[in-house]
Amino acid sequence: MNLKSGWMIAALFVLVAGCATQPGSTGPGASGNRPRIALVLGGGAARGFAHVGVIRALEQEKIPIDLIVGTSVGSLIGALYAHEMNSFELEWTAFSLERDDLLDYALLSATMGPIKGDRLEAFVNKKVPVANIENLKIPFAAVATDLNRGTRVVLDHGPLARAIRASCAIPGVFQPVEHQGRLLVDGGTLDNLPVAVARTKGADIVIAVDISQNVTNFNITNLVDVTLQAIHIMFSESVSQRRRDADVLISPAVGSVAMMDFTQKKRLMQAGVEAGQQAAPAIRQAIEAWNAKNGRLSGPR
Repeated sequence: MNLKSGWMIAALFVLVAGCATQPGSTGPGASGNRPRIALVLGGGAARGFAHVGVIRALEQEKIPIDLIVGTSVGSLIGALYAHEMNSFELEWTAFSLERDDLLDYALLSATMGPIKGDRLEAFVNKKVPVANIENLKIPFAAVATDLNRGTRVVLDHGPLARAIRASCAIPGVFQPVEHQGRLLVDGGTLDNLPVAVARTKGADIVIAVDISQNVTNFNITNLVDVTLQAIHIMFSESVSQRRRDADVLISPAVGSVAMMDFTQKKRLMQAGVEAGQQAAPAIRQAIEAWNAKNGRLSGPR
C-alpha cells in the first residue's frame, strides 16, 4: 500500500466513525443508542400556555423529544413545536396568540356549536406552513374522538390543520369536524392525556404534561361557561389513570385559570418552566434506568 492510499483509507475511517457518533444522525425522531422519548401534552384550552414553558425547560435541560402526542390544545402547541423545534419561536407565537385568533362565532348557524373553528384552522395553516402531519420535523399525532362511534381517533397522517381543529373541537362549544370520513370532536372527551397512544407508537419513556387539575371556577355566567366548566370537570376526571401510566408526570401549577382566560399567559408559561425544570432529574433518572435495563444500542433502532 502506498502512502497516498494509506491516507485515503485513514480519512475514510475518520469520516465513517464521525458519522456514526453524531447525535441525531439516525434521522428525525430516531433515538440511536438511547430510549425513544415521547412528550404527551394534555388538553385544557388556555391553560395550554403552560405547555410552552415545559417545552422551553426541556429544551434548556437538553432533554430530547422523539415523538409528540397531543390532545386538544396539547395538539396545537405540540404541532407548533414539532414544526420549528425551537422553544423561542414557540414562546413568541404563544405570546401573540389571542382569543380572537381562534374563536369565530357562528350565531346564525350554531346548531352544533357556537364556534365554527375556521379561524383555528387558518391560524395553524399560517403558523405551520406544511400541508401534512408527515412533514413535521418531529413525529406527531393529534388525538380526537369519533362522535358517532364514541371511539378514540389517532391522527398521525394527512392534513395537519384539519387534524388540530378536530382535536380541539370542544363538544358543545366548537362545531364537530368532518375529517377522514368521520365526525370528530375534542380528543379529551375520551382521552385527555393520551399516554397509551405514545406507547403504541413506540415510546420507551413517556413524559406527560397534565394541565387539567383544579377545576374550581366561580366565574360562570353563560351557556358557554357552563359547557366549558362541565367539559373541564370531565377532562380532569378522565386523566386519573393515565397520570399513573406515564414514566414522568409534569403538572404545572396552573391554579384556577379558566379554560378561556388568555390574560394569564406569562404566569402559565412560567409555571410550565418551573415544572419542567423540577421534572428534569426524574427524566434523567428514567433514561438511566432504561439504559441500565436494556443496555446501549450500537446503531440505529
